[in-house]
Amino acid sequence: MADAGMGRGGRSYGMLGRTRHGSRTPRTQTRAHAPNRPMTIDHATPFSSPAVFHLAINVGDLDRARDFYGRVLGCTEGRSTGTWVDFDFFGHQLSLHLGEPFSTAATGRVGDKMVPMPHFGIVLLLPQWEAMARRLEAAGTDFVLKPQVRFEGEPGEQRTMFFRDPFGNPIEVKGFRTREAVYAA
Repeated sequence: MADAGMGRGGRSYGMLGRTRHGSRTPRTQTRAHAPNRPMTIDHATPFSSPAVFHLAINVGDLDRARDFYGRVLGCTEGRSTGTWVDFDFFGHQLSLHLGEPFSTAATGRVGDKMVPMPHFGIVLLLPQWEAMARRLEAAGTDFVLKPQVRFEGEPGEQRTMFFRDPFGNPIEVKGFRTREAVYAA
């Protein structure tokens, strides 16, 4: 297990590695944080760029989760134990733990639609989004919001669809023509 703490010079030793000779080496270094100044990080970790996002959520049954996230969504399974399983969720780490899922409610207003909050998801380019929509429709997915166009003709025009996993966790899949369009204003 990695040690935690601050080393000399304001370096964070939250993730310590070891050299061949057993001495400690910082994998991530940060400058001491000063108020009103952004913290800078030297990304000397294996995930230099782009960073990998990690999300852990609860599910009620690991076998059903494996079927949905693996077979239906096409995610690759990673490590697991008897109480959790990891998936490669489109290049990001999704950890599914046995437990009670968060409660959600349709409280997020986007355009003229109310969407479940909180939710998570992925942004795909249009060809991948269209393939995912076909895959979900073929699996008989019960959509919260069926595949549709949102903000048509405006900056940020996108395709979207909302659905829930078998445990009620809401997922949104967005589709854009280009990566640049994701943050278009």
